Formats: sequence, structure tokens, C-alpha cells
Amino acid sequence: MATTDEQERRRRGLTAWRGSKVLARTSADRTVGERLSALAADASSVHDPDDWTDVYGGGVVADLERRVAGLLGMEAAAFFPTGTMAQQVALRCWAGRTGDATVALHPLSHPELHENGALGAVSGLRTVRPTSEPRLPDADEVRGFPEPFGTLMLELPLRDAGFVLPSWEELTAVVEAARERDAVVHLDGARLWECGPHFGREPAEIAALADSVYVSFYKSLDGLSGAALAGPETLVEEARVWRHRYGGQVFQQFPTALSALLGLERELPRLPSYVAHAKVVAGALAEGLAAAGTPWFRVRPEPPHTHQFQVWLPYGAEALDEASVRQAEETGVALFRRWYPGAAGTGLPPGISFTEVTVAADGLEWTARDVREAVAGFVRCLGQLVR
Repeated sequence: MATTDEQERRRRGLTAWRGSKVLARTSADRTVGERLSALAADASSVHDPDDWTDVYGGGVVADLERRVAGLLGMEAAAFFPTGTMAQQVALRCWAGRTGDATVALHPLSHPELHENGALGAVSGLRTVRPTSEPRLPDADEVRGFPEPFGTLMLELPLRDAGFVLPSWEELTAVVEAARERDAVVHLDGARLWECGPHFGREPAEIAALADSVYVSFYKSLDGLSGAALAGPETLVEEARVWRHRYGGQVFQQFPTALSALLGLERELPRLPSYVAHAKVVAGALAEGLAAAGTPWFRVRPEPPHTHQFQVWLPYGAEALDEASVRQAEETGVALFRRWYPGAAGTGLPPGISFTEVTVAADGLEWTARDVREAVAGFVRCLGQLVR
């Protein structure tokens, strides 16, 4: 539970962020009233408001499932309240079908870092790691891995390594290597929607490499929450059974489904422009940090593979957070939001902190000069704290 000081810091940060020029602003930054009003005003553009609400599925939820299956070129899709549940169910179903409960994945993947060991504790699955490099495994690592596994899970992009992606040729080669081992391929596509520009492919062509794929509705599409699992119809039907067993058979989900449809309608077509401009922002960030005399920094990857990337600096996260808030309060510009300390599991050594930068609609208004000036302002605020 957050302490009073932590709650106050969060309120201070949100207040500063809401009133500032930012690179990306999400609906999660709005008040409850603002979010409800926006959803009510926009929902009729994606679904008939006179339709009956969903009850344990159907209605707008079924419309969303059909839309996602079509976009991903899959036979069927099932809506899930969380991506964690969707992915656990998918991997559990594949373990039953292959007869092998071992999943090959990256040590920085979401199930390994952010799910409290749920694959083993809840689903009885075992994980192995073909590589520990800050990238997805390559074909030789998959082909030559000494232990058998039934499923290869690939997170696209690999968020905790810096939102990194392989090349299209590398991705197809690693999938082929898995096939040679008679393993199925599952894509953790929480952020699959923005991978197209890097690969030069539409979502359906990327998804076609795999046996199943999970996608999120809030990470890039700005939905309320929720996810979908897409794949063969028989797998999806089995997944619906396990969804019920896992407690995911929710009575009504129409607000979440409506917000997801709005994201597919409005944000999905804009993602390529965000990805393109993220390269401009990242380059200007690096130029600004170098010009400000920062002793050491890293932008990873440079250029970004999606509309998100990391920035590393050799200072404590607390000082960097305070500098970020001060800049917003004093100048009305919020370049960075939250910093994290490097430690075991992050891939960064102690003493190095990192932040995740997202470029979305608001960021399209920033020029390279705007970014460089904002970097100079941030470094000045930081200098007042770390002298």
C-alpha cells in the first residue's frame, strides 16, 4: 500500500503532467468524469448505442473479437480482461496440445519479470531461456538449444530490453527454427500494433508467422483495459473454457470493448506516424544530452524500432524524478515522466537509471529544436539536485 508521501508525490506529478506540454498523453491521465464523458460522446461512432449490452460476452464484445480476428488474419479471437490471463491461458492450452509444459522465452519477457511466477505457480509450466542477450533469441540459439520445449514465446517488441525488435529476416528465421523442433510459436503481441513500420508488414502478416497471438487494447490503443487472444478456432474455444476457470468470465464488459474499438478506429491508423516521429525525438534527445555536457547517457535503441524507447542516465531515479517534476512545474514542459533504478533483472548496472519515452499524438507537435531545448531545461533542473 502506498504511503502518504508516495501518494502526495503521485498527485504532485499528475498535476504537473496534466498542465504541461508532453510527448504522449493517455486517457489514464484523465479524471473519472472526463473519461466517462469522452466514452459516452464517442461510442456511437463504433457501435450502435441502441444495441443491448453484453452479458458474459456477445454484443459489442463479440464485435470486437471479430474485428481483432480479421485484423490479425486469424480464425477466431477471444476477449480477456487482462493480457496476463490471456497469455497464461494460451501457453497452458499449447502445453496440453503439444504434451510439453516447457516454454522457451526471454528472461526479460513479461511472464518472467512482471507476473510473480504465475506460469509455474498457476499453470504448472516451466520456462527455459534460449538467450540472455538484450534481444530476442536468434535462429541458431533456438535451433541449438539443448533442452526440448513445446512452445516458443516471442515478445514483440521486447519491452524491458528497450522495445527492441529483430529484423523481418531474423524473425522469420527464428520461427522456422522453432518449426524444425516441432514447437509451436506464440507471440506476446501486447504492442504488436506498432511493429508494422519496422517490419514493413501489416499486423496480419506478422501474426501469420505464429500459431497464436495476444494483443493489448490499452498499451498503444488507449483503451480502458483488456486484451484478446487470437488463433485457430479450436484453440480459442478451449481458451474460453480456461478463461472461465481463471475467473475471467466477466458479466459485462461493454465500456472496455467500446474503448478498444475506438482505439482500433482512431489510434491504430496513427501509429505509423508516431513511430516515424519517435526517431526524430530520439535523435534530438541524444543531441541535446550531448550538447548539455551530460557525462554519460544512452538512448536505446537508436533509432527506435517503435514509438517507444529507453533513455539511460547515470543518476539516481529519485533525483531524476524530482528534476522531471520541477521542469514541468517551472516551465510547463514535461520531457520525462518516471525513472527506474537499474538493478538485477533490468539489464542495467546499479547507479544507472532509465525511463521509457513514448511519442504519441501530442508528440507530433514537437520539433527537434523543441526536444533539444527541453533537454537543456531538464539538465538544468537536474544540476540543481546533483551538484
